[in-house]
Amino acid sequence: MADPIDYTVGWICAISTEYVAAQAFLDEKHDGPEYVSPNDNNIYTLGRVGKQKVVIAVLPDGEYGIAAAAGVARDMLHSFHNIRIGLMVGIGGGAPSRKHDIRLGDIVVSAPRDGKGGVFQYDFGKTIQDQSFRTTGFLNQPPKLLRAAVSDIKAEHEGEGHQLEDAINSVLERKPKLRKRYKRPDRSSDRLYQSGYIHPLDDESGCLAACSEDPSHQILRAERTDEDDNPAIHYGLIASANQLMKDALIRDKLVAEKDVLCFEMEAAGLMNQFPCLVIRGICDYSDSHKNKEWQGYAAMTAAAYAKDLLCRIPLNKVEAEKRISDIVSVVLPTISRIDTNVEMMRYKLDKEEDIKILHWLTPIDYAAQQHDSITRRQEGTGQWLLDCTDYQLWLGTDRQTLFCPGIPGAGKTILTSIVVENLTKRFFTDPTIGIAYLYCNFRQKDEQKAQDLLANLLKQLSQQRSFLPDSVKLLYDKHKEKRTRPSLDEISRTLQSVASIFSRVVIIVDALDECQVSDGCRTTFLTEIFSLQTKAGAKLFTTSRSIPEITEMFKRSMSLEIRASEEDVRRYLEGYMFRLPRFVVRSLELQEEIKTRIVKAIDGMFLLAQLHLESLTGMRSPKAIRTALTNLATGSRAYDHAYADAMERISGQVKDQEELAKQVLLWITCTKRPLTTLELQHALAVELGESQLDKENLSEVEDIVSICAGLVTIDKESNIIRLVHYTTQEYFNRTRDTWFPNAETNITTICVTYLLFNEFKSGSCQNDEEFKERLQSNRLYNYASHNWGHHAREASVL
Repeated sequence: MADPIDYTVGWICAISTEYVAAQAFLDEKHDGPEYVSPNDNNIYTLGRVGKQKVVIAVLPDGEYGIAAAAGVARDMLHSFHNIRIGLMVGIGGGAPSRKHDIRLGDIVVSAPRDGKGGVFQYDFGKTIQDQSFRTTGFLNQPPKLLRAAVSDIKAEHEGEGHQLEDAINSVLERKPKLRKRYKRPDRSSDRLYQSGYIHPLDDESGCLAACSEDPSHQILRAERTDEDDNPAIHYGLIASANQLMKDALIRDKLVAEKDVLCFEMEAAGLMNQFPCLVIRGICDYSDSHKNKEWQGYAAMTAAAYAKDLLCRIPLNKVEAEKRISDIVSVVLPTISRIDTNVEMMRYKLDKEEDIKILHWLTPIDYAAQQHDSITRRQEGTGQWLLDCTDYQLWLGTDRQTLFCPGIPGAGKTILTSIVVENLTKRFFTDPTIGIAYLYCNFRQKDEQKAQDLLANLLKQLSQQRSFLPDSVKLLYDKHKEKRTRPSLDEISRTLQSVASIFSRVVIIVDALDECQVSDGCRTTFLTEIFSLQTKAGAKLFTTSRSIPEITEMFKRSMSLEIRASEEDVRRYLEGYMFRLPRFVVRSLELQEEIKTRIVKAIDGMFLLAQLHLESLTGMRSPKAIRTALTNLATGSRAYDHAYADAMERISGQVKDQEELAKQVLLWITCTKRPLTTLELQHALAVELGESQLDKENLSEVEDIVSICAGLVTIDKESNIIRLVHYTTQEYFNRTRDTWFPNAETNITTICVTYLLFNEFKSGSCQNDEEFKERLQSNRLYNYASHNWGHHAREASVL
């Protein structure tokens, strides 16, 4: 078995096609590692490229995007501490222009521009025509050694050309089984269509069959000559986001504004946690004409370039580089802060014992909630709060509280995330200011008792210090041998001790009304927070519904009511108008009428604007839109009317979609804890009487969301699928007998059927690795095994 300490190059792939290509270019393959970190979920291929020892990992099957890439990089660095340079190698979508003659099979290498990193992150909703996008910045540059090697290889290729095609052919001769999928496709399949010409909707066949051969729909390009490099290598800016780019108009807009050469989905999750060079083989043109035929060859060209690059770097130069784990703080099982600018509070601790202690305090991390909330923000909204006099006064006054009550659905959580982002940006360079935040959630009451919430504040403040505070270590040492948990008083005293290290502490708490009331939890928590404020001078920002007992506790504090402003609602509606039918997008007059009517109807309830807009998505004519606008629900019962209307739209779908949507809502509403998308997919795929799961019965996540009439959403960082709001849960709780009369029986039956699958007939797992593999392969197993009895008991009582 191989010693992880020997490996100094980390190579990350996004999909299995890239993983195959990477392994094909190894000069020698090694045995697996002797050991990996206990929490490492990656599977590795080890080997040698030139003189460099390389570790290769791939994202889990079915997982894509920034968060998944960040997780793979994090786990790799936990197990391979000696990695000095990193590569992200695979396929991407090209961005051809008059300036850059990019073709399928070409290679794009990330290269800094104007002192900024070679990876540019942007954010936007579904990538369809007329979509707007939001830029979120340039990311860290790759290590200087890699940039120097790129300059060297670039100069040689310019003068002498390259031999990448020969290298690929050599691999295919040695591995003939790869030829079918990984050889260069016929050049006739390399078609660049005019930006306005879209692949036929709902047609999954290739462009050669489905799209017109009319030259007027294509951009005709001269054939490359023997003097041209083919594949060509381009150096410049790579754009990265959490969704696939498949809209030529947006592609062209970013090309014009940023000089982007390539689009992909993972690099932004790495650059601040795993500084690396990004190498992409071009497999399509980032438009609706996806071209899977070129994926294998594109993966080969990228891997061939990566090998050529590594073979040029002297071994002693790599060993002289700093370890990546020493450069960045990838130390806790948490989500990358890149998307949300919360990376400004990134962890500074790197001792395994410290990590263990902090995880012992609490495993809960609110970074994912912060990320998902801030990315849902429509650009420019919420600025009124940051600019208002009360916020500025609170910001400038010690020991001050700003209490922000609001009606349900007013946008309190999004505004809280805006405050967190504002504070972390503002005080990024000041290590004497501690910032900690909590998001209370009605579905997580078992994890949000007073002690849990205070322990989380303690964890967040502790991990902002260069060294773990002694008071936290002493608390852990006191309890570790006896395997006991600290009391509320012990946590409170330790929290006050850690808070006193900072010159100022800011505590942000969202949705106090969702903090559990039983056993005096909420009162106890607030009493301890007020005590912390008195003894350590902490500032407190908190939101809640206007509940008398909560309002009473803040009667002497500054108060600012949260209501959706007309300007913010209009900005939101403008940003999502693309979701409506084409005849709306083409009519500015109708758009203005929609905005005016919805703003008037919602009376400060942001969520209601979202629901009303969703209710218009299926309309077939301007008259139907205008009729619906005259019937928009208003007043105190508006949410119930909106949810009932959504259920009516669900019931109007074809039978299969209606049944699937109601099953989705049943599971999300009635389970004992939130489910991930994969858990829900497995639950929906179970067939009664069958002894195994048929993967062909798995529903696509996008379909699951789209058929639910806007009532469900996915938290992309945590991959939790949930109801769109607390009021949605309350509605279904009140109407459960109507919509889900046999929920407990249905869930029990599915769970028991799942647990009786042939997969589990062998009995208990023999070791931790086997158990980890069982959980990974059978995503509903954890939930079903823990909760089937609870559902069965409630089914028998009902």
